[in-house]
Amino acid sequence: MTLGLLDWRRRVTALYASVRETAAPVAAHQLWCAGRAELFRTHPESADRSATLRVAPYDPGWRFVVEVDPAVPATRIELPTATDGVVPFQLIGRVHLPTVGDLDVWWLGSYGGGVWLPLRDTHPDTYGGGRYVLDTVKGADLGGTVDPGTGRATLVVDLNFAYNPSCAYDERWACPLAPPGNVTAAEVPVGELLPG
Repeated sequence: MTLGLLDWRRRVTALYASVRETAAPVAAHQLWCAGRAELFRTHPESADRSATLRVAPYDPGWRFVVEVDPAVPATRIELPTATDGVVPFQLIGRVHLPTVGDLDVWWLGSYGGGVWLPLRDTHPDTYGGGRYVLDTVKGADLGGTVDPGTGRATLVVDLNFAYNPSCAYDERWACPLAPPGNVTAAEVPVGELLPG
């Protein structure tokens, strides 16, 4: 399983690198959908090879390039999982998204680190535990900028790329779910929907 998971993560990282290199967001989304569907269908580490991934059509109104607001209280959470033990996260900022509201941006506080941006919305056809938009430790990174001099950062937060964590497909996977600062009263009808 370990080396198979390594291969899965390498493929996801390569897929997101191709997405970032594709200038047109619609074409990048098509590439992402096809790549994710192929991984789910064929890879031994797939959460469910029989699942038919359902993804809403691309809507440019749900793509944002936003500055990370670092004016947040020092907050640390520890999310218990059945397979990975306790997973620590540190709040590093917040993004302000029109029509969605504010979402917390977290830093994975264990070896390697990474940005984590989950989202739980109220759309009846999305996973109730929330979806992930960014999870850079696993390669899910849509891009952005960081100014090393000022520390100012932007993130590409394209909700068309919101995807279900593995636990939405198979209970043997235990995934950190969206904490309260990543829950919105808005319906977000784009991205990956409930499994078919």
